[in-house]
Amino acid sequence: MTNLAQSVKKFLVSEDGPTAVEYAVMLALIVIVCLTAIRAVGTNAASKFNQIKDQLT
Repeated sequence: MTNLAQSVKKFLVSEDGPTAVEYAVMLALIVIVCLTAIRAVGTNAASKFNQIKDQLT
C-alpha cells in the first residue's frame, strides 16, 4: 500500500500529474457541453417531427 501511495504522490508532484488532471477536467467540460447540445438538438428535432406528424394526420 505504501508503494501505491508513494507512486501517487510522486505522480502528482511531477509535472505529469497536474497536466493529466488539467486534460481530464477539459475533457469533462467538453463532454458536458456536447451532451447538453445533443440533448437540446434532440428535443427540438422531436418537437418538430411531432408537429409534422400532427399536420399529416
